[in-house]
Amino acid sequence: MNATGDNEDLTRNGDRTGDGARAGAAPCFVVQIHQARHMHFDFRLEVGGVLRSWAVPRGPSENPRERRLAVPTEDHPLEYRTFEGVITKGAYDGGTVIVWDQGTYRPLSHDRSGAPVPFEQSLEDGHATFWLDGTKLHGEFALTRFKGGDAPGEEVWMLIKAKDGQATQDGPEAPDPYLARSARTGRTLAQVAAEEGSGPP
Repeated sequence: MNATGDNEDLTRNGDRTGDGARAGAAPCFVVQIHQARHMHFDFRLEVGGVLRSWAVPRGPSENPRERRLAVPTEDHPLEYRTFEGVITKGAYDGGTVIVWDQGTYRPLSHDRSGAPVPFEQSLEDGHATFWLDGTKLHGEFALTRFKGGDAPGEEVWMLIKAKDGQATQDGPEAPDPYLARSARTGRTLAQVAAEEGSGPP
């Protein structure tokens, strides 16, 4: 695996390591496009010193009418927020990755009386709201958990844009991952794959 980015601590087999502490910094978010066995977007929020992660098959939308399925995946270390490159085929989740969007977020969750709710608690409760300040995504979003799923105990979440001044009502239903460019380097998935190769088996 080859990588482009700051502070990555990744092995040649695509393992995620490191504690990623960032004292005093605003919490970050990142959206990575991952051309693995199934193309998808990975939506990641810094929570409790790690990146809480959801796979979003169609990618985030700034249209409130376009609710996006978000499937929880394993936590990643904060260093992974800058990763862009090729994970060796045969390794965990092998494939090409680019950083489609990046920035910081502001928790907005509150209880019925309007009192703030700690963000980790809001995720545990199954409904978390937050404001994104990214290169591409802006405004209020929510992650909401629903019952159901294909397997017993599987969590089903939706990533939803709020009806605010940053929302859109038209435009493409989903970003085209093959044409999308990295928010960090301006490269496409094809360019990253061509420039960095697949690395050793």
